[in-house]
Amino acid sequence: MPWNESNLMNERIKFVARLLDGESMTAVCREFGITRKTGYKIFNRYKKIGLEGLQNQSRRPHRSANKIPFQVERSILRIKKEWPNWGAPKIREKIIRQYPDLKPPAKSTVHAVLERNGLVKKRRSRRYRAKGTDLSDPQSPNGLWCTDFKGEFLLGNKKYCYPLTITDYSSRYLLACESLESTKESFAFTVFERIFKEFGLPNAIRSDNGIPFASPTALFGLSKLSVWWLQLGIAVERIKPGNPQQNGRHERMHLTLKKEATQPASFNFLQQQSRFDDFVDEFNNERPHQAIGMKYPGELYTPSVRVYSSPVPPEYPYHDKTIQVTRCGRICLEGRKINLSTVFAGQFVGIREVSDKIWLVSFMDYDLGFFDEESNKVDPAENPFMAKLLPMSSV
Repeated sequence: MPWNESNLMNERIKFVARLLDGESMTAVCREFGITRKTGYKIFNRYKKIGLEGLQNQSRRPHRSANKIPFQVERSILRIKKEWPNWGAPKIREKIIRQYPDLKPPAKSTVHAVLERNGLVKKRRSRRYRAKGTDLSDPQSPNGLWCTDFKGEFLLGNKKYCYPLTITDYSSRYLLACESLESTKESFAFTVFERIFKEFGLPNAIRSDNGIPFASPTALFGLSKLSVWWLQLGIAVERIKPGNPQQNGRHERMHLTLKKEATQPASFNFLQQQSRFDDFVDEFNNERPHQAIGMKYPGELYTPSVRVYSSPVPPEYPYHDKTIQVTRCGRICLEGRKINLSTVFAGQFVGIREVSDKIWLVSFMDYDLGFFDEESNKVDPAENPFMAKLLPMSSV
């Protein structure tokens, strides 16, 4: 018998009466459909303050985080009116001088008073919208690689297969075609690291704006995978949303892959990967390609001279501090926690005070954004990747 919502007080009185008659707590709680923890809570309130304890208790906090004496609140508003360009830190300092005997309000409390009275202009958060980057047209191997997930398809064992493919732009050489269980970045990391070890590093990688190549909620659409590429000195190129033709050579390969290696699908991942491996060998070493003068991609492609090695943490000699971003994507500075992005978790960023109480956050050679003494998150700067993500000269 669950609580009767229409007369909760009567139900609690009946509940207590049963206990006072000597019935066990377990049996009564089971009948009323409540836990023993709730039952003891109700009974203890009754024993402590009587019937009044069976009424609904106030859920209001015992203390309010932003509650301050009205004289102090009036002073905050007066100071703001006299100095309208002042923020919470300066106003708080004035209050401390005016009321030295009172516990000073926190900066967040002063800010809350100003916000309640409409004296704070809220910053418009600039949501990142994918626009694509400048696209290059290198004529030699490893100047640009292209990557994408071919559309998923169902295997015979009713599991979905997500093929991750990587090609060399100029030679059309198919570097990888891996059947994966999902588009999670952990799987992509493994594939790219193996390919980097085998073929070296390209100057740039072109992809669409989907996961795991990009992240729609992170600064400038970066993902952990693309941040890793930047660390390795690989520039990132992205096509415009809704324009797959900007990765047309790669998409054309996908069409051939679909016809020759996925229809019909194999029963499991091992069988499907075997077909992909056969396709890669044929595509590179037996199939003439009209776009490259009927040559085989394997006749044109050569591995990169840029050898893969684990990236070293960047140094920031012209910044005030070098800080490692926490696992939850925050910058910890003098007891404060400033939200950056989880895609930079574990990475080292540079912090530099560029104006009074305004700090610039940089990653490698890229300025990411700014934060001040009042904000707890990094506001993005102008997108530093739009013009900088052009590939380096081919070697």
